[in-house]
Amino acid sequence: MDVRVDWIDRFMGLSSLDQKLRDRLITQSQVITVPKGTILFGPGKNPENLLLLLEGTVRVQQTSEGGREMVLYRVHAGESCVLTTACMLAYEDYSAEGIAETEVQAAAIPRRVFDDLVATSKSFRTFVFSAYSRRITDLFHVIEEIAFQKVDIRLAQKLVELSDEHATLKATHAQLAAELGTAREVISRQLQEFQRRGWVATARGEVKLLDIDALKSLSESI
Repeated sequence: MDVRVDWIDRFMGLSSLDQKLRDRLITQSQVITVPKGTILFGPGKNPENLLLLLEGTVRVQQTSEGGREMVLYRVHAGESCVLTTACMLAYEDYSAEGIAETEVQAAAIPRRVFDDLVATSKSFRTFVFSAYSRRITDLFHVIEEIAFQKVDIRLAQKLVELSDEHATLKATHAQLAAELGTAREVISRQLQEFQRRGWVATARGEVKLLDIDALKSLSESI
């Protein structure tokens, strides 16, 4: 089936819309495809569309005045971006950056359509705020991890989470630091300790997981 027609059914909260609203979303929204590495939005820019991801992953990150990057969350297929939703509801500019980690396909709902449906459609409003609530909960979890969880546990979790089918992760120490909201030096020291234990092997821009069971055991510890 043509993705331009069936994308609404990929989102549970939208499938309950009546046919008139479904037709409006299909005709007044646009399915877009952007290549990997595209900056979808950034600080100071005003959102023009609500993007509902159909394929791919978007990384949302913030950069401090000192230049340190921190990954806030990722948006995957079947999800929307909580920051975009917040900015559209509050009529504010973005405060963070969204980057396509892969090629991304998304349904773009224009602001005028978003504003009207939020005001007039209970089903659409419920969909927007339910997704918003779930992502806010995820953000609180990120804050809790940064504030209270030890770096070694968080790094082990991230290595297991982001490694590919060959137990390899293509990432620099700086990129891993951004994932965990810490300094590159902290990540370097912790990777050296993991390597000393025989859990990983590091090379330039790459981490090879040698003992996934040990990393998983640490990542699941409290």
